[in-house]
Amino acid sequence: MAATQVFVARMAGLAVFGPDGERIGKVRDVVISLRVDPSPPRVLGLVVELATRRRIFVPMLRVTAVDPAAITLATGSVSLRGFHQRPNEALVIGQVLDATVTLSDSGQEVVVVDAAIEPLRSRDWVVGRLAVRPRRSRLTRRGSVQVVPWSAAQGLTLTDRQGTEGLLSVFEAMRPADVAAALSELPPKRQFEVIDALDDERLADVFEEMSESDQRELLAHLDSERAADVLEAMSPDDAADLLGELSPAESDRLLALMEPEESEPVRRLLSYSSDTAGGLMTPEPIILRPDATVAEALAHIRNPDIPPALASMVFVCRPPSATPTGRYLGCVHAQRLLREAPFDLVAGIVDSELARLTPEATLSEITRYFAAYNLVAGPVVDSEDHLLGAVTVDDVLDHILPVGWRDEMTEPGDGFVGNGSRSGGLPAEELGADRA
Repeated sequence: MAATQVFVARMAGLAVFGPDGERIGKVRDVVISLRVDPSPPRVLGLVVELATRRRIFVPMLRVTAVDPAAITLATGSVSLRGFHQRPNEALVIGQVLDATVTLSDSGQEVVVVDAAIEPLRSRDWVVGRLAVRPRRSRLTRRGSVQVVPWSAAQGLTLTDRQGTEGLLSVFEAMRPADVAAALSELPPKRQFEVIDALDDERLADVFEEMSESDQRELLAHLDSERAADVLEAMSPDDAADLLGELSPAESDRLLALMEPEESEPVRRLLSYSSDTAGGLMTPEPIILRPDATVAEALAHIRNPDIPPALASMVFVCRPPSATPTGRYLGCVHAQRLLREAPFDLVAGIVDSELARLTPEATLSEITRYFAAYNLVAGPVVDSEDHLLGAVTVDDVLDHILPVGWRDEMTEPGDGFVGNGSRSGGLPAEELGADRA
């Protein structure tokens, strides 16, 4: 695109053409994705009015040229489904222009008269600047327009424009890691309102992605019974990490409130040092008996609740199948399962030669183990051949990265693309999926 900055008010009414010059409609508005922090929001696309008066959504990634007289798309094929605004979105012309905001440096109240969108190297567009004018009273003349960065205006973030119910609607479609990052940007009162409204399972997923400091602060807000319920819903290794950050008295009190079958694996993990395989492992990997079939193994690794690293292999053990198991026989890699007949037994394809981690293995030994064998998960086995659990690469990275790394997960400055409000991979709009 030749344009480096385009003021949205001037785009209203511009004709929209396909690559062959066929007229599709005209621009009625620009859709942006609001954020919880003051960083510039991403431009999602255009609201285009067809000749039939129907308004549709056209993704910004399909725009190839923005000229003073027209807008050109990369394709003439567009979804004809009517435009429907999502909770985390705002219309620049319809909702941002004429909004009253406060300039952060002077505290002056001003009115937004226009907004400038700018392309990034990633092909995304953002609202980089706002044209604002001082509010006019009966006794003052109309002030001059000044252009300020988006971040200099207060009152346009998702938190400013959405109540708690609106935030919950937005968070519902976001990944737990992105919800955790968004929560950290909210004021404490709004944080408490959100976590009070989340169910235990969802809150547990979000807690697992938070920094230790955020975990402690929000856990302290919960009453003891609910805190214990959330810990039960968390993965045992994550629950153990969180309890390890608390005082021994507080940790013991919460463990006592948990159901015995939920607290027992957590207590076992707490008995190991946090920087060893025993302290890092999850005690709930995929464990099968030797008479299980390949089809059964594939059904387990297809479970969407199993993290990808943990689904990379299944572990074959003699009964009992709960950790600590009976005699550990070996593992079967997911790729091997895909090459075998569904009715074959896993006992016939077990990799019994792969080295095992001891519960006392140090962090440096674990990292060398993953590098040497090109793995993302590895078995933790005791001296009596009982499988105790599995260490995954994400557990290792969590301990290798600097303290507080989760607090620095801002985007786009750290290399993350997107705002977490949509599914992973390519945006749904780029894939041609319907967004309505």
